[in-house]
Amino acid sequence: MTKDNGLADLFGSAEHIAVERGLAEFRSGRPVVIAGAGKTTLAMPVDGMDDAQLASFRRLCAPVTAHLVVTPRRARALGLDANGPVGLALGAADDAAAIGTLAAAAGAERNLTTVPASTAAGAAIELAKLAQRLPALLMADSPAAASELPLITVKADAVTQFRQVAIASLAVAAEANVPLNGGLQARFVIFRDAIGGSSVAVIVGRPDLKQPVPVRLHSACLTGDVFGSRRCDCGDQLRLALPQLEQRGGGIILYLEQEGRGLGLANKIRAYQLQDFGLDTVDANTVLGFDDDERDYGVAVRMLQVLGCTRVRLLTNNPAKLDGLSNAGIDVSGRVPLQGPINSDNRRYLTAKATRAGHKLDHLVGVLADAGERPREP
Repeated sequence: MTKDNGLADLFGSAEHIAVERGLAEFRSGRPVVIAGAGKTTLAMPVDGMDDAQLASFRRLCAPVTAHLVVTPRRARALGLDANGPVGLALGAADDAAAIGTLAAAAGAERNLTTVPASTAAGAAIELAKLAQRLPALLMADSPAAASELPLITVKADAVTQFRQVAIASLAVAAEANVPLNGGLQARFVIFRDAIGGSSVAVIVGRPDLKQPVPVRLHSACLTGDVFGSRRCDCGDQLRLALPQLEQRGGGIILYLEQEGRGLGLANKIRAYQLQDFGLDTVDANTVLGFDDDERDYGVAVRMLQVLGCTRVRLLTNNPAKLDGLSNAGIDVSGRVPLQGPINSDNRRYLTAKATRAGHKLDHLVGVLADAGERPREP
């Protein structure tokens, strides 16, 4: 084994290390160079961009003119037909605010001129999502002058593989007993991945791993879990799950870093703002350029495997979670519904989940029937 190969085994491949550094650059609002298909392309997220950064990026790209790249979801929200990333021409008068409106606002009205999106556009969008930034970027073919600057270069192929690399890197970082209110005995097992993400397995009681273990896959929700938001049912489901696990002889809650169905906290709050203007939870996500649900349950599968839990009974209203685990080799023996309270603030959200996202919310159907309403079909 050569010295270089030994270091690669110890620290990871150069390509994946470059992706980790590219994520840090995107989170700091700085551009990276994306290499693929024999070309190099400059890319910078518009999320958080100000006029000074915009001007610097334009100078960096000169004499090439930068364009805006958006996802097909965002393109369709702008009234364009799209099956892949779309490039939008920008004028010299477009400032950071105008570009931000074009990238993420509802009802952005202007004449649009499309340009060919770079072959690296898909990788740039994926990198922005991994960094939990809006999936909208300024892009331009990399000029020769860019090679003289200390910019991180990321290979497009390495970006597309990176989610699986991060999942494979999950390992237990710490664990301890944490008694909970109500006399519940729990053990918190903290997992950490290669980019610093921390998901938690909360083991309630002493589940029998030889039998199907009651498991709740719970996406972190600061607003609902911590502050008791009435806009969603996340906190209600978490609080319902804990005593049910104890009653069933013990179980596991996987508390996953997937705020806002995988969008991240800032983007979830942006989606809330769009909902305040009349969009439902599905349309709000897609107007921002995301899929309705950006979650990847590979993290949950890896956590269960590390815990030695391969047979589960899920506490969920979402059939997609059953499919996600089953397709990855986890034996899912059934589903236990969690019926949280319905109120005037979460009714529209729950209705959209039931009619557009396929969630099994039979108690919602009953409430609407009693009120003389019918759920709107997707």
